[in-house]
Amino acid sequence: MNYFLLAGEPSGDLHGANLIEGLKKADPEARFRFWGGDRMAAAGGRENLRKHYRETSFFGIVQVLRNLRTIKRQMRQCQADVAAFAPDVLILVDYPGFNMKMARWAKEHGIRTFYYIAPKVWAWREWRVKAIRKYVDRLFIIFPFERDYFPRKGIEPLFEGNPLVDALEERRSTLPTPEEFRRKHGLDERPIVALVAGSRRAEIRDNLPLMARLAERFPDRQFVVTGVPWLEKSLYDRYMAGSSLRYVCNETYEALHAAEAAVVTSGTATLETALLGVPEVVVYRTLWFQVKLQPYVLKVPWVSLVNLNLGREAVTEIIQSDLSVDRAERELRAIVAGGAKRDRMLADFEELRAVIGGPGASERFARRMVEELNDKQ
Repeated sequence: MNYFLLAGEPSGDLHGANLIEGLKKADPEARFRFWGGDRMAAAGGRENLRKHYRETSFFGIVQVLRNLRTIKRQMRQCQADVAAFAPDVLILVDYPGFNMKMARWAKEHGIRTFYYIAPKVWAWREWRVKAIRKYVDRLFIIFPFERDYFPRKGIEPLFEGNPLVDALEERRSTLPTPEEFRRKHGLDERPIVALVAGSRRAEIRDNLPLMARLAERFPDRQFVVTGVPWLEKSLYDRYMAGSSLRYVCNETYEALHAAEAAVVTSGTATLETALLGVPEVVVYRTLWFQVKLQPYVLKVPWVSLVNLNLGREAVTEIIQSDLSVDRAERELRAIVAGGAKRDRMLADFEELRAVIGGPGASERFARRMVEELNDKQ
């Protein structure tokens, strides 16, 4: 069968690549075309990569508005690529701003559409539920709590675990030991605290200054900032100047694997940190009026995927317009070695692993997709 996949950012490229590998096992005759990145190209053939996500990723309302003409042109290009390939199924991987529009177009042109990694409509933009129900033929979800949410909205999703587990397991065997990580980056023997400040400019701007002030209160530990390769180091240097913070780039898993604890902004990183077994504090600075509006705008009681999947506050979330260093210090001291909350949190993370599901999710999802397609033939 012919599969056209659409992914628009690094995480989608990773999960899209693992899904392609699963589809090749479930359907040895599979043929692919995709918009994605280098990982998908390695899995599905570089000649089948029609557009790299580096050309299509626009984050934030300002970037989107500045590039509206480019986005509209890329939408037309994507539609032409899909129509020319005439796939048996269009598989949309996360990236809802672009992919939901493609779902509508595909429905109007009679192309079967699967959505893999559902938009986070349970948190915000719940109006997208109606579009999912109308334009998506099958929804594949990766969080256990979504199994209750979507049926209440008239959508029967399919859940086979979380592909993040596969990505972590793939990397786990190649991670350096804490000693090797220390030697590589010239770190001393003090315990390491990883600082995962986000992957966008605004997140670094809003969260890294607090992290720098927090590090000053722990002279017996060394704090390592995990940078992302698509943001220049000078951005981090601006907020690290005069501090004792250390910086590593594109080594988030390596830093977490070596860390005693972590301070993490909200997002997928909260789940990755927990699945790696690293106690964490979640911090996120936002505008004061957004904090006030949070109970009315946000549809869920927590922002971290750890708490959402466990259904309780297992990790502390500090979401404020003026982040309190005092509170962050108290919470971090509670989860480092000897801290009052550390053992309970590690036990919660064991429960989380069981709830999320074991390795092999990508292959299980791929088999279900092939079964769905064969049933409709």
